[in-house]
Amino acid sequence: MELENLNILPDLVYTPEQAAERLGVKPRWLQLDRSGKRTLAYIKIGRLVRYRGQDLLKFLDANRVDGGV
Repeated sequence: MELENLNILPDLVYTPEQAAERLGVKPRWLQLDRSGKRTLAYIKIGRLVRYRGQDLLKFLDANRVDGGV
């Protein structure tokens, strides 16, 4: 999965559904992450949850595993 092909724009804010689609996970994974480990930064406005594009890209970069080649 190439970061350039994920269509994540750093200056946009995404709903959990949009963020999950771009990360290739189910929205439920994001919900569990928010209530548990909190590995992915998010914004909470009242009951609304939003993800900044730059935080999605930062999360992907932080979880990248280099191959041993």
